[in-house]
Amino acid sequence: MSRLVFSRKPARFALARVAGAIMPGAGAAVGPLAVEPDQVLRLPTPEWVRLRPRLAGICGSDLAMIDGTASAYFDPLVSYPFTPGHEVVADVINAEDSAGRRVVLVPVLSCATRGFDPPCPACAAGRINLCERVAFGHLQSGLQSGFCADTGGGWSNEMIAHPSQLIDVPVDMSDEAAVLIEPAACAAHAAARYTGDETVIIGAGAVGLLTLAAITATRGDDWHAPIVVTARYTEQKRLAKELGADVVCTSDEMPRWVRSASKSLMVGDQLTSGARHVIDCVGSTESIQQALRVVAPGGEVQLVGMPSNVSLELTSLWHREVAIRGCYAYSHADFHTAIDIIRHHDLARLLSATYALTDYADAIAHAAAAGRRGAVKIAFDMRGN
Repeated sequence: MSRLVFSRKPARFALARVAGAIMPGAGAAVGPLAVEPDQVLRLPTPEWVRLRPRLAGICGSDLAMIDGTASAYFDPLVSYPFTPGHEVVADVINAEDSAGRRVVLVPVLSCATRGFDPPCPACAAGRINLCERVAFGHLQSGLQSGFCADTGGGWSNEMIAHPSQLIDVPVDMSDEAAVLIEPAACAAHAAARYTGDETVIIGAGAVGLLTLAAITATRGDDWHAPIVVTARYTEQKRLAKELGADVVCTSDEMPRWVRSASKSLMVGDQLTSGARHVIDCVGSTESIQQALRVVAPGGEVQLVGMPSNVSLELTSLWHREVAIRGCYAYSHADFHTAIDIIRHHDLARLLSATYALTDYADAIAHAAAAGRRGAVKIAFDMRGN
């Protein structure tokens, strides 16, 4: 029985950064990620439970960590060594009243998990994604399970969780569908900002496709303008159309479509009007800058893809009174919405391949090249262990 462990090893981290710059995902082979024997973790309090992961997805934030491109902002919000993996479907294995219960993990390590009573104002309002205490309490630092030394993570055969982190998987839902619940909950959280106005989604990787699916599954008849999605690869374009995009185009073509739909003029490379809502699911300098060029005056750019170090020209944001808004994680309610979204669109088909933990270098390489290889979501499969 084994687990993957990410350690604080600066020299290996530097090697991963160089390798990842040459070939995304290559940091797995040379960086501080390694296979180690499973560890029996201490339960912080008696109410905590042990989980045996079935499937655990590979997220873009995991890839950034492995290739050494994650922002230094996160340094005080993680604790080493940790086992990655926060997109998890698992069995409860030690609680007498729920042994064998199949669950998905709500990985945010909020006040309830950290032993704070009363909770911070955000947690008291149910907004656990904005918890003020992710570096305090009876756990080491860690904004989520999968980034905390005390909890373990899904890339293993055993981890621990607080009961407040568990959502039951419907009996009729497959593991392959259930492992998409956590990323679909992120998408549900993003889709809650949708107003029915002109909307652009930049990027059709897993985050972009799930955000599109969340919007089209939950909007009902309350919309009156097209959704434009940028996609680079053939399979991404096909899936975007299946999931309800009105226009699917490349990033170079997108400003022309937005200009036509919004009846904009052009000043330089800036639209005079634009889309009221632009959802950036990439998080790069180029994607955010393009979002600012096509968003309408007074509109909103929503960052769903995790940005790192970017360099932006923000004069148009000031001049056109545009808002840039972050979109991190979810509430518990978003997980229940995610289950409905997955059922509505039959999203289990977005799980493209699974790997054993020992084949982690191949799995990471596949995830890093998912779009080019016609894939969407890659996961580790521990069910045969």
